[in-house]
Amino acid sequence: MAEEIINRIANSNLTTIDLEDFYPKGNRIVFDIKDWLFEGLILREKDFRESVKNHDWFQYQDSYVALTCSTDAIIPSWAYLLLTVELTPFAKKVVVGDLTLLETAIYQDIINHINISDYQDKPVIIKGCANKPIPPSAYTLLIEKIKPAAKTIMFGEACSTVPLYKRKK
Repeated sequence: MAEEIINRIANSNLTTIDLEDFYPKGNRIVFDIKDWLFEGLILREKDFRESVKNHDWFQYQDSYVALTCSTDAIIPSWAYLLLTVELTPFAKKVVVGDLTLLETAIYQDIINHINISDYQDKPVIIKGCANKPIPPSAYTLLIEKIKPAAKTIMFGEACSTVPLYKRKK
């Protein structure tokens, strides 16, 4: 008769955090203002404001938006602010930058709301493999958040982790 196989990992008090589990639904959109510039380079205030006024903002409902300009134009700050004023009733989040910055800002909000007492004095594994675009900085934000509470922090899978932190006794 063979011995029963015991899954020690499943029976341990390890807590796994998978940032992919926190990934919020919603389209990620890059809003490039180059098409609203004269010859793609010059922002004419009157024309720009007219484009803002006539744009269908509802299409950004429940989306995450990264505002950018893909040309070498010098864009005054107020232009991005004006776009943000129009987007905020519809979009879940607006940033000036690329999709990586957008995902970082999204995860910063999520991680700020994590209850660290859930990880108090526990060994924590931060899962590393993800099918969704988790920005590398999300992992650093998570470490900063949970380190004061966690007993240990490891990275990877339960069967193969890299130790990152162990609280000194």
